[in-house]
Amino acid sequence: MSSRSNAAMLRFDSALASLRDGLSVAQQIGNTLWVANDETTNLERLTIQDTAPGDVVMCDEHESFQLLEYLDLPQPNQAAEIDIEGLAYAHDSGYLWVAGSHSLKRTKAEAGKPAQKNIERLSTVVADGNRFLLARIPVVQQNDRYALARKVDADGRTAAQLHGNQVGNDLTTEIAEDHQLRDFLRIPGKDNGLDIEGLAVIGSRLFLGLRGPVLRGWALLLEIEPELSDNSTEMLVLKKIGPNGRRYRKHFFALNGLGVRDLCTSGEDLLILAGPTMDQDGPVSVLRWRGGFASDEQSVVFTDQLEKVLEVPFGQGNDHAEGMCLFESGEQRGEVLLILYDSAAKSRKHNDTDVEGDLFILS
Repeated sequence: MSSRSNAAMLRFDSALASLRDGLSVAQQIGNTLWVANDETTNLERLTIQDTAPGDVVMCDEHESFQLLEYLDLPQPNQAAEIDIEGLAYAHDSGYLWVAGSHSLKRTKAEAGKPAQKNIERLSTVVADGNRFLLARIPVVQQNDRYALARKVDADGRTAAQLHGNQVGNDLTTEIAEDHQLRDFLRIPGKDNGLDIEGLAVIGSRLFLGLRGPVLRGWALLLEIEPELSDNSTEMLVLKKIGPNGRRYRKHFFALNGLGVRDLCTSGEDLLILAGPTMDQDGPVSVLRWRGGFASDEQSVVFTDQLEKVLEVPFGQGNDHAEGMCLFESGEQRGEVLLILYDSAAKSRKHNDTDVEGDLFILS
């Protein structure tokens, strides 16, 4: 098992400091760290500063990138959250992939309201169209940093997304034909319904980690292979890669009742951040699947095929691990994992703008 070796301090612009309270994803591209708050329609870019060995790694010079400038969202306004839960960079193609949760949401009960009113709120389930986002955006180098672009004339790359609307997209349409999964489309994410909370890229394939559903203790990853539509340079379609012409493959993992909270690749291995499916604090761990996805078949992965590499700390009502990526800075040695937390504890917050993430040496 590994223990925290250092901290990364994320510093946000003072006008946007509330972003630090709901971080859900993390992805390093060169000297930039990309994160998102799941209640916005933005991606946030921070610059990773050179740090002396042993010092806290500072990530600052915050800049927001409004996804409405690069993609066509069903709800084109900044108040309609995407619930960004997946972020992964494809180094070979230069695309940053973004996934919303694809989940329904149940209205929360509120303290101080009459019981009947709260019962009505807990009976209300809604779909937000922006949550059904699956898209890629070109990454370009500008001076010494990386930025996003809708179109890159030099090489023909364009932003593109899976067709979607207010109630779903092409992926959920496909799932609706799956007798094993279709019923979970009608259940809110935090009730063990369909809920994407992890994204990894391996070649031309995407792997979507599901927080839910968890089936008899088994967590699920969906493998898809998006490609450009023949009719549009801005629209993606899903290739038929699964059994009987299905447009996805299923991979089940024995995570002892936990769901997937994030994914990232480590060479030919897959790292899985596993955590509760429901509104609970823990347990949380990182598991390694060595040499995963070498074949083009569906899989069922038992506990003894997974290596637990890290027990992740969690708080009581706070410090919920949500974002994970491999992290490089300065003269570090070994493989380092960055983990960011939703509902960060007060001890992680510094000044009015900063929040700590944890760095763990894995090897």
